[in-house]
Amino acid sequence: MTKTALRSLPLMARTLAAAGLLCCLGTPLSAMAADTQQFPDVLAAKVRALTADRFDFDVTISSPYDSPQRYADGFRVTGADGTVYGERKLFHDHASEQPFTRDLYGVVIPSALRSVRIQARDQRYGYGGKTLEVVLPGRDGN
Repeated sequence: MTKTALRSLPLMARTLAAAGLLCCLGTPLSAMAADTQQFPDVLAAKVRALTADRFDFDVTISSPYDSPQRYADGFRVTGADGTVYGERKLFHDHASEQPFTRDLYGVVIPSALRSVRIQARDQRYGYGGKTLEVVLPGRDGN
């Protein structure tokens, strides 16, 4: 069918034709969406103050493409300027538990900082994806 002939079809017919093409390709839409995501996302974090400058983090990450071949292999805690204060490496996929939560203990953060950023890492593309900024307990100004 030519482009001109396709444009003359009503919108519903074009939509159905496109849906039929997707069905024929055999790739579910959810799989197509997962393939386009390069990085895992940080969804949530709980922070506990151990001392005035030492903190524990429980970080929840979503990694829709987790498999032994490619998975979220770490996360880090940074300042706004990119200084890394703590990093956790992950050594296997988490396909059976999505999203998943892992901890990072005893992160020393200078007293001048009120908040930090948490970012997850993909073993193929590195750091990226949705990050989370968290206010450190006891440093929120209240």
